Amino acid sequence: MKKIFVAISFALGVHASAMAGFAEGANAYNARNYAQALNEVTPLAKAGHRDAQHLLGLMYYMGQGVERDYKQAMQWHRKAAMQGKADAQYVVGAMYYTGNSVPLDHKLAVSWFRKAAEQGHADAQYAIGLMYRYHQAGMPQDVVLAYMLWNLASASGNTNAAEQRAAIARRMTQEQIEEAQAMARAWRVGTPLPTRSRTGASTS
Repeated sequence: MKKIFVAISFALGVHASAMAGFAEGANAYNARNYAQALNEVTPLAKAGHRDAQHLLGLMYYMGQGVERDYKQAMQWHRKAAMQGKADAQYVVGAMYYTGNSVPLDHKLAVSWFRKAAEQGHADAQYAIGLMYRYHQAGMPQDVVLAYMLWNLASASGNTNAAEQRAAIARRMTQEQIEEAQAMARAWRVGTPLPTRSRTGASTS
């Protein structure tokens, strides 16, 4: 049986925010001046700035400027995720999926992945697509939903999704492909992703 391996991947750079202080922290982080980044983002994270919380969580996860601490990473990412930060929602989902610093919980993982995916997060869309394709994490097997999600993710530049979409297309009927493409065209960022298709669940 094929297994899903969900890797936590981070952007090489952190986008600056309009909030005073975070831009300096993000610039310091991008310049690998982690001590300065830590000094800039920590008070902002404690004050509830979601981008700073995500960045601080990343630093704890990677051991950049601080001792690596997955529990702290989860704590800060969860705070940012609760405020709607899609990157943080994806990380929280991945940590629940792998049981990293928290009890393994696929149901919670799927919930957080879906929150991020519905904001257009390509890696989260790719991960959920894998779950639909291989009937993992309690998700039904549905090739149409998998194709749809990989279509969305590949449009955002996820090359793994594009490869998976091409591979699964060879096992699908034309009707299934057309349904998946229509679902992808109809979906809009910020709206719920479909949880079932008309033709996809019948193919193994």
